[in-house]
Amino acid sequence: MTRVEHIGAATLYLGDARDVVPALGGGIGAVLSDPPYGMAFCSNYRAERHAPIANDGDDELLLWACGLAPAHSSYIFCRWDSLGRVPKPRSCVTWVKNNWSMGNLEHEHARQTEIALFYPGPQHDFPSGRPSDVIRAPRTGNEHHQTEKPVQLMLAMLAWTRGVVLDPFMGSGSTGVACARTGRPFIGVEIDPAHFETACRRIVDALRSPDMFGAAA
Repeated sequence: MTRVEHIGAATLYLGDARDVVPALGGGIGAVLSDPPYGMAFCSNYRAERHAPIANDGDDELLLWACGLAPAHSSYIFCRWDSLGRVPKPRSCVTWVKNNWSMGNLEHEHARQTEIALFYPGPQHDFPSGRPSDVIRAPRTGNEHHQTEKPVQLMLAMLAWTRGVVLDPFMGSGSTGVACARTGRPFIGVEIDPAHFETACRRIVDALRSPDMFGAAA
């Protein structure tokens, strides 16, 4: 049975997004998510080793996320080498980090960027004017999750969207934290119980110190 937590304007589901999202019945304004996309992440280079990400053996969930159809827009993170397998986006937004990942040290450029696929919905507009397709934000130290996105990044991208925000692969809850700080309604789904607990805690903490300068849309 799926567990549900209501925290302020956030509704969080512990379960499989492929079961939860179809049952929501619509009403989603925007999707902002970093789904598993087949990188089979497992870190061997940290003092505290992270466990593998659930369902990260192929790009099935990435393709599923790209097929969601919110009213306003979708921003879906992926690797550059996923581009040949996903539906053609309207834009690719490049996140520039303050450092880079290891990768192939001899035959690959050091990766300092990630991309998010942008799919406009039928009610799309740019709430604060047309943004650039490049965004800069320092990466986190992955304290809460293997592929944790910084709240600063999520706050900036959130400002490009309207309506209820869905993150069907919320991980440790960075998107939900950004929504809590700015008063946006949020629906998050996470299959991993430990990450779900972390997301609940972080969103509760965020509600105690909202961003008074953020605007709900």
